Amino acid sequence: MADQVVADNEMTMDDEEESFFQDIDLLQNHGINVADIKKLKSAGICTIKGIQMTTRKKLGNIKGISEAKVDKIKEASQKLCDPGFLTALEYSEKRRHCFRISTGSDELDKLLGGGIESMAITEVFGEFRTGKTQLSHTLCVTTQMPGRGYHGGKVVFIDTENTFRPDRLRAIADRFNLDHTAVLDNVLYARAYTSEHQTELLDFVAAKFHEEPNVFKLLIVDSIMALFRVDFSGRGELADRQQKLAQLLSRLQKISEEYNVGVFITNQMTADPGAAMSFQADPKKPIGGHILAHASTTRISLRKGRGEVRIAKIYDSPDMPENEATFAITNGGIADAKE
Repeated sequence: MADQVVADNEMTMDDEEESFFQDIDLLQNHGINVADIKKLKSAGICTIKGIQMTTRKKLGNIKGISEAKVDKIKEASQKLCDPGFLTALEYSEKRRHCFRISTGSDELDKLLGGGIESMAITEVFGEFRTGKTQLSHTLCVTTQMPGRGYHGGKVVFIDTENTFRPDRLRAIADRFNLDHTAVLDNVLYARAYTSEHQTELLDFVAAKFHEEPNVFKLLIVDSIMALFRVDFSGRGELADRQQKLAQLLSRLQKISEEYNVGVFITNQMTADPGAAMSFQADPKKPIGGHILAHASTTRISLRKGRGEVRIAKIYDSPDMPENEATFAITNGGIADAKE
């Protein structure tokens, strides 16, 4: 009987997940031909919501999509979508699809209101050795375990600094008694070599999320700014860098909402030349400026404590109070700090 209830619950969850996004193939019923739908998919636009999230200008830049076709595609997608306005009650109902992924530490989960949130960008920043990459590795494993309101799922890991180590996943899998081969097989890894390549990889990610609906639960970028620092130098290129960064972050935000996945990004810090003037206690700040600050839903700063203990602090969040939590870096990944 209990098994039947569990099965029914799982079916209900699957039904809810199934209806989360509409496939772009539905446009065929509204006079859009298969060849044009294929062109949209090749540009990483695979859902009706994806069309809503793309400007006419960007659609017009896709090879073989004329201005007249753009109008027709937009018109057809509008027929399939709600007009965009919902009551707060309806929106609250829609957000029931959100889930949270455990970080491996109960204290850190509590700080984050349950873990890394789906349909949102969570950014952690700190100096080297504060646990950013260790947290990324731990999330690769914890995402695969059934959590708060979702079945375990796969992870995409975009590595910009060559810091990803599969062997770390094996040690973390041991802690949770999981099979090494299965854990590693569920993490899709890509190394980005330039900021342009980093952005291009997101087209592949969107296509993959569409190809395997409701299978992927987390997208990790470690670290978000490293390649932008290399590719753009000096104040002369700052405006161009920030524009390209804004486009990348906008794409990440859209992917998180379109496919109901969590997006977890790590960031570096830099000395703040103006801090001495304002007598700030910590003269360092996260890089990326206001563009990154506004794009991230929740920002967490990490700093070192004693030994392997680290301190996480809510730096900015729409729904969580400013607070701190301690955690430890162990052989089995991120865990609670022992008193």
